[in-house]
Amino acid sequence: MTKKSKISVFLVILITVLSVFFNSCKKEEIYQASEEDILYRMPEESEEHEGTWLQWPHEHQYGLDYRNRLDDTWVLMTKELVSSEKVHLIVYDNTEKERVTNLLANAGVELTNIDFKIYKTDDIWIRDNGPIYVRDKDGKLVIENWGFNGWGNDAKYENCNEIPKKIAADQNRTIIDISNEIISEGGSVEIDGHGTLMACKSSIINNNRNKGMSQADIERLFTKYLGITNYIWLDGVAGLEITDMHIDGFARFGNSTTIVTMEQKDLLEWEVPQSDIDILYSATNNNEIPYTYIKIPLTQNNVVTTYGKDLKYKGSYINYYIANYST
Repeated sequence: MTKKSKISVFLVILITVLSVFFNSCKKEEIYQASEEDILYRMPEESEEHEGTWLQWPHEHQYGLDYRNRLDDTWVLMTKELVSSEKVHLIVYDNTEKERVTNLLANAGVELTNIDFKIYKTDDIWIRDNGPIYVRDKDGKLVIENWGFNGWGNDAKYENCNEIPKKIAADQNRTIIDISNEIISEGGSVEIDGHGTLMACKSSIINNNRNKGMSQADIERLFTKYLGITNYIWLDGVAGLEITDMHIDGFARFGNSTTIVTMEQKDLLEWEVPQSDIDILYSATNNNEIPYTYIKIPLTQNNVVTTYGKDLKYKGSYINYYIANYST
């Protein structure tokens, strides 16, 4: 090989190395969140609120047995919630509205605090597919419509994806439609109400939701639309179950200063990676102040359904809901 050829080969190698380097830098771009980028802020869940939305189970997706097995649970949830707030019940059609009305009346549930809405749905998980209520810069409550695709095209979702728009129209609220910008479920993020978001990358920065989007791309949107300037990112485990490991199964903000989670041994049993546990236990808020931790154990025994099926795993108490305080 001539000296000229060696130089040419060296230049090709150098250009290749530099190309890989610069491409890597682009992929690992770090987004520096700024207060100036914020358009909307999402409140923390424990704030007092007007009401709760529920999607009632029906037979049109998973059959009669599925619906009948869940009815009692939805009756009990509704009965508790109406004692302190309005309950907006989404039912599939007028036939379902009549059936659910009879179920509630027979259970002694007061109907005056219930608001029925007839919308077709695919499933029951409105925390994931429902509207995201945020406040604009003037403090006005508006609805954001994030895209929903059935946890990465793992389930039917077309009806549920329309729910935020239908609610916004019924409530005559401004809707901020970002469904073409990001796919994200409500259960995939936790907000402390003061600028910090906690989430698993596996359920958001994932090609089955947001193909080709980087962490920086996602953070720009969360800063703009949720008011986030501090991120607690866990890796999570993609493909572990249908949600690709939503954060709300094992770590939640109990309030603006508290993280509700589990002891290490239970987190490991829940298949949370050790590296994620380390990040979770050392998390700090927007002012770099550590959170207070409340650690709740898994169930003592495996979960057995009301119809007798042993699910072969212990249950988490972390995926709770905070209703208004009832005196």
